[in-house]
Amino acid sequence: MSGPEAKNPAPAGISPSEEIDVAALFERLRAELRRGAVAGDARGVDFASTRALAERFWPVTAEREAGGGPKGFAKRLLRKLMRWYVEPLAADQRAFNDSLLKLVDALSERADATASAREQAERLVRELEERLARLERRGVASGVAAPVTVAAQPAAAAVPDYFAFESRMRGSVESIRERQRGYVDDFRGAAPVLDVGCGRGELLSLLRDAGLEARGIDADADMVAYARGEGLDVEQADLVDYLEGLPDRSLGGIFMGQVVEHLPPATLVRSLALAAAKLRPGGLLVAETINPLSPIALRNYFADLTHAQPLVPETLELLARQAGFGETELRFLNEPAERLTEPDDPVIAANVRRLNELLFAPLDYALVARTPVDD
Repeated sequence: MSGPEAKNPAPAGISPSEEIDVAALFERLRAELRRGAVAGDARGVDFASTRALAERFWPVTAEREAGGGPKGFAKRLLRKLMRWYVEPLAADQRAFNDSLLKLVDALSERADATASAREQAERLVRELEERLARLERRGVASGVAAPVTVAAQPAAAAVPDYFAFESRMRGSVESIRERQRGYVDDFRGAAPVLDVGCGRGELLSLLRDAGLEARGIDADADMVAYARGEGLDVEQADLVDYLEGLPDRSLGGIFMGQVVEHLPPATLVRSLALAAAKLRPGGLLVAETINPLSPIALRNYFADLTHAQPLVPETLELLARQAGFGETELRFLNEPAERLTEPDDPVIAANVRRLNELLFAPLDYALVARTPVDD
């Protein structure tokens, strides 16, 4: 009974119909490990569920319900007489099961470490490729050297390599494109679109692919060079100066992705007022920013030295209405993958649900606002 080939008495609380075959359990664990490795899953297997199954049957014991009546009395008597023989074997089986659980845990940790190292290496390769492309495109820019940044974002000038800083903080071009893909439908019928703080041009490329007229501005010269290298209509400009130079009601849509938290209060208020003036009636403004109601998002917020202040959703919505926007909507985006598991107990589950709402709130939100339609 000390190896995987032996069968055990059922643990306490398990009915005879649920008697466990340890050999079958061992083979199931091994098969799931093998299947996870073949499938190429980062963890190799769903260790949580597999370990829970093994842990359920770990405490092997000869004790179980004997029932009543003469038959039950005989079982209890026989069990007492045989305990001296059965219990040492059950102890050996528990030691074996404990070793098996530790093996599963060790495999889980090794799979996690391998996956983490691979993801880090892939991220560094992507960042290096983007930085090399930035250097190449900066070299073919016009002969007059552009300033590193402009007045709308003065803090960026203090960061030695803002392009690399933003790449690390926000993620790869592909990841941002996927996060912004949902905005394409919002801007259908809202051309021409101005992407303020367009960065590497992720949304602009999506709008171009959808056949929508769009252009962008950014404060950072390297971001502009990178986006132009993608064939996008982008220029380096201060957002207030640029909006002031546009004719009123000349735009159908304005996008500000992770921009408003960078703006000092006076610049933010002025920018929203100009956006309302430059959009035609029924024009669309989408302003995405970090959700300060999320503790995880706040960590990301304070990691960026160029942020001016976090904006509570109701604050940004109120500022938009005061700037002249009519219809407004708040959308909460990008929920974190981590969440506490709710137990079966309804009272505890309600408290856990509340903790999930507080600790794992969506990382971002978007203000979607429209200018009033003329009567």
